[in-house]
Amino acid sequence: MSEKQITQQRLITFLSDFGDRDIYIGVMKGVIAQANPRLRVIDLTHQIPPQDIAAARFCLMNAYPYFPVETVHLAVVDPGVGSKRRAIAVEFAQGFLVGPDNGIFSGVLSQSPAIAAVELTNLNYWRTPQPSNTFHGRDIFAPVGASLASGVSLKQLGQEIDPASLVKLDIGECKQTSSGVVGWIQYIDYFGNLVSNIPASYVQGRTWYVQTTGLSIPGCETYSDVKVGEILALVGSHGWVEIAINSGNAHSRLHLDRQAPLQVVLT
Repeated sequence: MSEKQITQQRLITFLSDFGDRDIYIGVMKGVIAQANPRLRVIDLTHQIPPQDIAAARFCLMNAYPYFPVETVHLAVVDPGVGSKRRAIAVEFAQGFLVGPDNGIFSGVLSQSPAIAAVELTNLNYWRTPQPSNTFHGRDIFAPVGASLASGVSLKQLGQEIDPASLVKLDIGECKQTSSGVVGWIQYIDYFGNLVSNIPASYVQGRTWYVQTTGLSIPGCETYSDVKVGEILALVGSHGWVEIAINSGNAHSRLHLDRQAPLQVVLT
């Protein structure tokens, strides 16, 4: 690694479905440290449900705006590891994305389109030319992420590909109606809040409520606008309409899962 590369330090974020029981997270950080011990890695989360690409998509999409420009976002939720799915790195306005081409980056790229993309075909930037068929995070993504964060250019990492060819994860789109907006639940957080794909812009400055599974749920400003144990709808810190229970778990109470439909009614 050249002196120029060593002095160009970019932050790395790390998201995965590895949990905290096994050594996988530590091993990937070790590979990064072997490549450049001066790099800083920030863990976004490693509690993505196993193989849940949609949850990873949502979390990364809602995290990247809070990091400096040129941050390298390393994301590994990879049920297709070892198959013919592509390993990729992508440049976008806020930085870089490194991981599998399985739709995990489609949320970020829906907000900030790709500038350039490569398939990671340059073995010189892999940990080994014979990577494990079950741990590309260790053998490909971690060393590539470290190289990007150390100043290696995107084009050096592999074959350029058309950004339009990157896999997009279809979570459904919200649609305006004569009375409001119809959408879907796209994510369920740790508190059991049911986060829709309806952005705040549809309800700001309006009086509204949510209809779903026979319920009419009032649109509120804060969790404390209703009594403890009561159901409400509001715009969460992520900027999406969500269904919640004050000091409770909406997912457990309502038994609604991802892709469940809901309607925002404007009054």
